[in-house]
Amino acid sequence: MCVFSYRKAIKPAFSRYFLRMGAKVRIVLALLLCLSVEAMAQNDVQFSDYTRLKSYYNPAVSGIDGKLSIAGAYSMQFVGYDNAPATMYLGADLPVFFLGPRHGAGVSLLSDKFGIFTTQKIGLQYAYNMKIGKKARLAIGVQGAILTEKIDPSGLKVKDQNDPALPSSEANGQHVDFAAGIYFLHPKYWVGASSHHLMAPTILMQEKYEFSFDRMYYLMGGCNIRLKNTFLSLQPSFMVMTNMKHDWREDIQCKLQYEFEGRSFYAGVGYSPDISATFMVGGNFHGVWLGYSYQMYTSGVGLINGSHELTVGYQTDLDLFKKGRNRHKSVRFL
Repeated sequence: MCVFSYRKAIKPAFSRYFLRMGAKVRIVLALLLCLSVEAMAQNDVQFSDYTRLKSYYNPAVSGIDGKLSIAGAYSMQFVGYDNAPATMYLGADLPVFFLGPRHGAGVSLLSDKFGIFTTQKIGLQYAYNMKIGKKARLAIGVQGAILTEKIDPSGLKVKDQNDPALPSSEANGQHVDFAAGIYFLHPKYWVGASSHHLMAPTILMQEKYEFSFDRMYYLMGGCNIRLKNTFLSLQPSFMVMTNMKHDWREDIQCKLQYEFEGRSFYAGVGYSPDISATFMVGGNFHGVWLGYSYQMYTSGVGLINGSHELTVGYQTDLDLFKKGRNRHKSVRFL
């Protein structure tokens, strides 16, 4: 049985040798190597501007700030290489009001394509949150999803078309997937922890191709520091991503945001040790948030072969029972 592993935290040695090969050569080698090496599970997509996409990582975020929130992202990775990864995400969530605690619901759509491989996920989220003190809220959330893997070898050119290690036709498979998280929100800071692929699912296709997913863990946090007597604020944040086995990734970011009379703009930088440096800009234009990020890999791949990412988001207040509901600033997109 063949087990594929094509998305891992990028290490310098891996990126230096593997990514310099032609795309078709890399695919063939990946298919052949999977017959003889110990299988490693596939890892999740890592977005550069993770603070704009909190509900993707943590279902407990759904509806916690009393707003209808829509967020999307498109990421092009390793630009300049043929068949490099491209990821598209769209998510929406909103509060569901009852007496007492507040409930939230959301939907999450993901499509991730890398060469002949495509991963798709459709998830539904539910969150239960309550007030902590006068200003803070604490939430727990769960997500149920359908995870789909697809192999499309139509663009793969090889000398021996009858090689049993190579797929001869399109193949796909599905599996139920679950995630859960906890999230604490205060007007000045936030922190959350979550886990994806709780059942560590394995997808079997044509009884010989297998995709395995490690259980993934995320820890995120950040704050909003208003600079005295200015329209500026600093927004530092961090995220740690790991499967508790062989893969770790740590990211830190800091944005400088200008806000005046409902208009805001930001610029920021991020760093992931031994992996990349990130530069980002964006702002709020007529209620719509737009952002751009460039992730530059610090070794192996090259400065100009990084990752481009576009994000977009929109929010509107749905808490019809709250006085002055449009007068406060949301911390969803810090």
